[in-house]
Amino acid sequence: MLNFHPPTRPKIWRSATVVLVLALALVACGKGPPKRLVAPLEVTLLTIEPADVPVSAEYVAQTQSSQLVNIQARVSGFLDKRIYTEGAVVKAGQVLFQMDPKPFQVQVDAASAVVQRNQAALAVATATLKRTKPLVQQNALSQKDLDDAQGQFEQTSAAVLQAQADLESARLNLSYATISSPVNGVSSFAEITDGSYLSPQNNQLTTVAVLTPIWVNFSLSENQMQRLEKETKSGRLVLPKDRNMTVEVDSSDGSRYPYTGKITFANPSYNMQTGTFLLRVTLDNPEGQLRPNQYVRVRLLGGVRPNATLVPQRAIQQGAKGHFVWVIDKAGKAVLRPVTVGEWQDENWFINEGLEAGEQVVIDGAQRLFQGAEVRVVPPAAQPLVAPVAGS
Repeated sequence: MLNFHPPTRPKIWRSATVVLVLALALVACGKGPPKRLVAPLEVTLLTIEPADVPVSAEYVAQTQSSQLVNIQARVSGFLDKRIYTEGAVVKAGQVLFQMDPKPFQVQVDAASAVVQRNQAALAVATATLKRTKPLVQQNALSQKDLDDAQGQFEQTSAAVLQAQADLESARLNLSYATISSPVNGVSSFAEITDGSYLSPQNNQLTTVAVLTPIWVNFSLSENQMQRLEKETKSGRLVLPKDRNMTVEVDSSDGSRYPYTGKITFANPSYNMQTGTFLLRVTLDNPEGQLRPNQYVRVRLLGGVRPNATLVPQRAIQQGAKGHFVWVIDKAGKAVLRPVTVGEWQDENWFINEGLEAGEQVVIDGAQRLFQGAEVRVVPPAAQPLVAPVAGS
């Protein structure tokens, strides 16, 4: 009789069973696998040190001549010629146009002749009056003769005065035939050609725009004005006395204009179409570097933010609940801190609320941080050296 025995299990199966039982026992005891160690994250820190920070504000502006003079003919007549060069800078008293002076000279000569005739008549009337007075006193002539002599004297005296006024008027008209610039400035094109007849309906010749001082106009929106007033009242912004701020000007190519100016006019009302508030800066422009209607940038200086906190823009992040930064606590761990941001200042951001003096804020390496992360402080990364250009 044959007996069959079950096959014997290999040792490897017995070993696997033992490991499985041990693992289940560890799980039953509440012990999981060992945690993986995380190396401290490298960050760069900034210690908060509030200070009084000078601030500035930039706006797009446009230049304007402080005085735009219309050059017009004051008398009627023919225009002989234009003497100035169109678009050139002219001086006060420089002749721009010359009208035909001959008709006006004739009027002067005629008025002068009338003056001489009336002066001769006045001389006769004066002599007659002198002879009449003693004869009337001697009763050789009547009182009527004296009244007639006195009347003739007064009439000729008035005629002389009238003739002298007419002569002065004729001389003025003659002087108006030579048309000069009353101011220093840059001239415009000539609107009347040589040989044209000038009349009250056709007397605009050109314009001269004064270059110094020159005006620079810019506008603030209603929101900007309200924010400025709010920050001033809250003490976050301190302006100079009487708000007499210094104004710098940059040309369109970014170059700094060598002269500074002051705000000399503020429109008392808002522009209904644009909702803006016009401000005007008066600026010296002796070399004529700035021309009217040129676009520039103005920078207002003189404001100060007292006891202000500045943080680089790269350190500030924004989440669903607003802006925040990472702060390192005394244990050397990262803590998320909500902050209230203000205006920009170059590459920094003003922090209105959320940070205190002495706290350390992460400015580099914040993208990898999480709540409670351990950090290792490293100095700021050095700027890479620029290799020299071959052949230089």
